[in-house]
Amino acid sequence: MSTKTTDLLHSAEAVLLREDQEGIATLTLNRPKSGNSLSHELVRAMQRALDEIDGDKSIRVVVIAGSGQLFCTGHDLNESIAAMEDPSTKLAANRACSRMMQSMLKLSKPIIAKVHGVATAAGCQLLATCDLAVASSEARFATPGVNIGLWCLSPQVALSRTIAPKHAMEMLLTGKLQDADTAFRFGLINEVVSPEKLDDRVAELTAVISSKSHHSIAMGKRSFYRQLTMPLDEAYEYVDEVIVRAIQSEDAKEGISAFLEKRNPVWK
Repeated sequence: MSTKTTDLLHSAEAVLLREDQEGIATLTLNRPKSGNSLSHELVRAMQRALDEIDGDKSIRVVVIAGSGQLFCTGHDLNESIAAMEDPSTKLAANRACSRMMQSMLKLSKPIIAKVHGVATAAGCQLLATCDLAVASSEARFATPGVNIGLWCLSPQVALSRTIAPKHAMEMLLTGKLQDADTAFRFGLINEVVSPEKLDDRVAELTAVISSKSHHSIAMGKRSFYRQLTMPLDEAYEYVDEVIVRAIQSEDAKEGISAFLEKRNPVWK
């Protein structure tokens, strides 16, 4: 079994941990005393990790998890308060975080959120930006900015592109903590499992996905998010062109041959 564990800042108190095992890279937010809030340092570490993983051919799936009792409580409020004296600092920090979120969508590998605890504000944004999300039945979800006079502006971008507008507005307007079953009903997460089964269920998903053609998944993920914002006619025109390229790939040829010959494919 091939396992590699690294911290992204090469220190005993790294804000982000990375563990690679059998083609799965697990990124663990490691600020438990601050609810794994997305500090400037953590956002930078996440960006570096995503950039490294995107070019790492050994990695096939990414899992994002949190240490301690909470998944992610959003932006670091202490840093936000400090930025009130210098709005340009806040703008630069927000743009860095937005770039990181967009890098998640552009990443050639699928990303699964493993949500064991509370996810609020930009924590909801983070999991909504992941391609899949599996949550413990003990997890809770909210965009509570409105409770302190701050609309969750950045989180609403990911939220409104993941769940129905009325569900998004309910979360944004009330700031109320939603339980895991409600988050599932809203479409914010894919599955709810018992706490003791969370690790196993995520492992099952990563095993299934990593067994597929990486080339096909990378092309598919890219095309999915690109067509999502297109008008219907443009979306069909776009995917019609993509399929012509896709079917000429070595993996497509191998997959079709394996299917017809009733054997397992050997991806190129």
